[in-house]
Amino acid sequence: MRDFFIFITMIKNFIRTASLGLLVLFSACNLTQNSTEEKQIIPPPVKTGFTKANINAMAVKEELEFLSSNDLMGRNTGSKGIEKAAVYLEEILKKNDIKPYYTTYRDSFEVEGSFGYNIIGLVEGTDPVLKNEFLIISAHYDHIGLISPIANDSIANGANDNAAGSVAVLELAKYFGAASNNKRSILFVFLSAEEKGLLGSKHLAKRLKNEKLDLYVNFNIEMIGVPMVNKDHMAYLTGFEESNLADKFNEYSDENILGFLPKAKEFDLFRRSDNYSFYKEFKVPAQTISTFDFTNYNYYHQVQDEADEMNIPFMTNLIESIIPGIQTMANTPTKEIKLN
Repeated sequence: MRDFFIFITMIKNFIRTASLGLLVLFSACNLTQNSTEEKQIIPPPVKTGFTKANINAMAVKEELEFLSSNDLMGRNTGSKGIEKAAVYLEEILKKNDIKPYYTTYRDSFEVEGSFGYNIIGLVEGTDPVLKNEFLIISAHYDHIGLISPIANDSIANGANDNAAGSVAVLELAKYFGAASNNKRSILFVFLSAEEKGLLGSKHLAKRLKNEKLDLYVNFNIEMIGVPMVNKDHMAYLTGFEESNLADKFNEYSDENILGFLPKAKEFDLFRRSDNYSFYKEFKVPAQTISTFDFTNYNYYHQVQDEADEMNIPFMTNLIESIIPGIQTMANTPTKEIKLN
């Protein structure tokens, strides 16, 4: 996720050595602004009546372990490893009766003399009118491949970045495919070449725009393998102030799911992940959720980003917790999520 966290390496040493006191002092520089924005996180709760979904934690673990296994060699776009990942995703979509959006699941594009493949599954809406409006639930499934070795290990497995997000989209596809009673249509999208400059999402966003897709919301998922530290929400939303997505999503969920992270705004993470490609093309709410909060994980783009570093119970709970918000977005009579 090179573009999503391009500045992380610049502050890596700072994060590892700074004291808690310095971090508090740093945050205090914009205390008034941050306090105001933090207060906007929690809307008045509205009871939705949803029964919490039951996601299979063992399936989450198995899918995560496969996508971040050494056999996939870090899932670099154009490699044999990411081809194995693509086939794996396709097989699970097919097994769960998720239709391909195009003739096949693959949306191919050229990259650095090779080819990348976005994988796209469709769950068609049931309403004769609203089924022509789409949600895109997405995550990038590529990573950076092989890097300088540490203790004879050169495989950047990318468990948190972004096998974790890919597993979330896969489990959501399985859930909504089985339910298959939502009024709007949903595309479940696994994007490639994010690490090479958002190339997969740029290609797909332009293609869908040219095909006149009526996109309502893009809900992108990045690095959700470990919980945040001392936060009153489960994940943060990039571009928090760009739309009312967080407020409405929390209202729909009857739970404080999405919040604001000052660091996300400071480093302009809104423009550094695949959501931004869809925002640029469609000018609709297109934002990313993440739980990497710059204090809770030390292995970004390192060989230690392995499956056994991930918190499977947390991941499972988060996936279950975002279902009511997505389900409500897929069924409201009008488009309630809007840009500010």
